[in-house]
Amino acid sequence: MKCFIGIDLGSTTTKAVMMDSDGEVLGRGITNSRSNYDTASKVSKLEAVVSARLELCHRALSAVPEMEDMVEELLTALERNFRLELFLNMLNDLKETCLHNAADLRHANIGKELAQALNDVFGRMETQLSRLFAPGAERKSDFFRDLAGSVYMNQAEDVAEEAGLPFDVLINIYDKSIIETENRPPAEDLAATFVRALDRVIDEQEDLPVEPQLVRDLVKDSLEIELEETFVVGTGYGRVRLPFPKEHIRSEILCHGLGAHLMYPKTRTVLDIGGQDTKGIQVDENGIVVNFQMNDRCAAGCGRYLGYIADEMNIGLHELGPIAMKATKSIRINSTCTVFAGAELRDRLAMGEKRADILAGLHRAIVLRAISIISRSGGVTSEFTFTGGVAKNEAAVKELRKLIRENYGDVTINIDPDSIYTGALGAAEFARRAVEH
Repeated sequence: MKCFIGIDLGSTTTKAVMMDSDGEVLGRGITNSRSNYDTASKVSKLEAVVSARLELCHRALSAVPEMEDMVEELLTALERNFRLELFLNMLNDLKETCLHNAADLRHANIGKELAQALNDVFGRMETQLSRLFAPGAERKSDFFRDLAGSVYMNQAEDVAEEAGLPFDVLINIYDKSIIETENRPPAEDLAATFVRALDRVIDEQEDLPVEPQLVRDLVKDSLEIELEETFVVGTGYGRVRLPFPKEHIRSEILCHGLGAHLMYPKTRTVLDIGGQDTKGIQVDENGIVVNFQMNDRCAAGCGRYLGYIADEMNIGLHELGPIAMKATKSIRINSTCTVFAGAELRDRLAMGEKRADILAGLHRAIVLRAISIISRSGGVTSEFTFTGGVAKNEAAVKELRKLIRENYGDVTINIDPDSIYTGALGAAEFARRAVEH
């Protein structure tokens, strides 16, 4: 099967989209960029392949009439168990890497105790983290570094105290080891991991409407379909780091414009708030860019700005929107500079202003800045599409809807659940057109 891949290397996350010859999306993948774009590109592409494999399994199982009512449930369980298997493999790799790096300290008097402490830490981590993949469990992040890091810190602190070891030694070992682990591909073949996960899922099923062997055969056949990487196009903040020739590189503007058009063909205005910049884009009926404007080099109003504010408040980036939605009023924020906004934030808190009200004001300031960029690009005409990671922030979306309505009237606003993949989707379509047209 011919496959066409678009990779969007953002400053905070890297996304990949895989599509077939007909322009149908097969899979999507995302990972932290971590400033290592080579690794981020490989991981996001691998995630897109995993997603594509699940889609092919879905198509195969859906073709069996008796399976129609339980395909979604079965595939959800398959992905959950596959993720667990993959996660435990990475966790074991991280453990072995930590033990290897700890060996350098064995000349000290903590060699045996250090190895035992690490084994204790990872034993506790496996127990705790496995629960995150149980049915119905919620994870704050799907990134290995995020999940493993927070739990390691907590467990290492307890184990270090119990063993009488320096906590900073355990932290230093982890910091070195996590980078090495993330830069390695999975140690096991993905198909083998899928099969093992499938066996676990089938064992858990008590009311399969068909013979288990039929399910196994359909899934295994789907895993054996060759996914030929026919053409790859890269875009995004880190696109110059991709090992591609020039004909495989497209600008973010072009990719977001085309990607938004593919999602919503009537789109004429696109707003993308990414980690490093904000773009107002005007496209024609074919998704071709006719005008655009971007913010200046300052990161204010972008994802990095929100990340800075989250750090200042000692909360997770994903918590900003929900907290701001609890505001009873919107505090006016005078500074849009990232550094000065942090200082103003501290001043407001010191004056007794509520955190939710301050965050509501910050979100309004961000969207006001974006509206200004849209205005300079030509305003809002016909359908308006909001893309980028900030499109998942409910407080930002609320302010955007309000300001668009105030400035441009009752305009159709499109926000796709997969809006963060818009640039990668456009890049994948450019890859397909390079071969198929």
